[in-house]
Amino acid sequence: MQSFLAPSWLPGGHLQTIWAARVSRAHRGPAPQFQRERWDTPDGDFIDVDLRPAADPAAPWLVLFHGLEGSSASPYAQAFAEVAARRGWSYAVPHFRGCSGEINRAPRAYHSGDHEEIGWILGRLRARSAAPLRAVGVSLGGNALLRWAGEAGETAARVVSAVAAVCSPLDLTAGGRAIDRGFSHQVYGRMFLGTMKPKAWAKLAQYPGLFDGERLRRARTLHEFDDLFTAPLHGFRGVEDYWSRASAKPHLARIRVPALALNARNDPFVPIASLPRAGAVGRWVTLWQPPHGGHVGFPAGRFPGHVLCMPEAVANWLATPC
Repeated sequence: MQSFLAPSWLPGGHLQTIWAARVSRAHRGPAPQFQRERWDTPDGDFIDVDLRPAADPAAPWLVLFHGLEGSSASPYAQAFAEVAARRGWSYAVPHFRGCSGEINRAPRAYHSGDHEEIGWILGRLRARSAAPLRAVGVSLGGNALLRWAGEAGETAARVVSAVAAVCSPLDLTAGGRAIDRGFSHQVYGRMFLGTMKPKAWAKLAQYPGLFDGERLRRARTLHEFDDLFTAPLHGFRGVEDYWSRASAKPHLARIRVPALALNARNDPFVPIASLPRAGAVGRWVTLWQPPHGGHVGFPAGRFPGHVLCMPEAVANWLATPC
């Protein structure tokens, strides 16, 4: 995966990104079926967790933290489900608050640095089984996962055997600015706001006066949305404070459990200049930065292709981190 090259029929980061989300095959057989559990959170809210336990109760667990506005139905989540099933692993997809199809109860949602929530979820899964627990986060979920690993330090190894972040904007300021410009703004920014703003309106109906509805109506960028909604609802002073404090990149050297950070160098969400460098991440962190892949794309096979190449490579690394 470190030297991954996209097939000739799908050039460029934008095409590889859009193909993965709209065209690719996420599984070779039937779509995975999940058992859903609702977990009450310590603050009186809930999250929904989709599970596929293996037949062997001693089998390792793979837990996937999805990206912005993702879910267990996202193509990458379906692909990881198939890879886990083929290996005989149990699999779990915890949904960040508000992402499982039902609005959450509390006057908050989720954010890119939600490391306390990550820690609570992993603790619940750790208590469920003594089998090895491996965690992967995609995009936003990967930043939050590595943010947790940095905060947990030496104690992370008591919970997980290895973690991986896939296409994560580890410098949120650079990533946020990239999405708010040009083609990325017109396509990806509008797509994200198309689901985030309705959820924010629903939250305002739950809690009148929680934020300024007129500012929400005018919001056209992620910067504006995060400054109005995400940052203040989660204890940040504003968007710049949120993007700075929630970014995992400054904390990578504090990680003390095997960790993989996979970022394609043509990812339209993550500028090359923002990628971490080997000398700054510490000995526990492995960097894979292939030239191609787009944002959670990594096309493989003949047209129309599938998205199983990346999950298979990441699962291989998680099983024997090096």
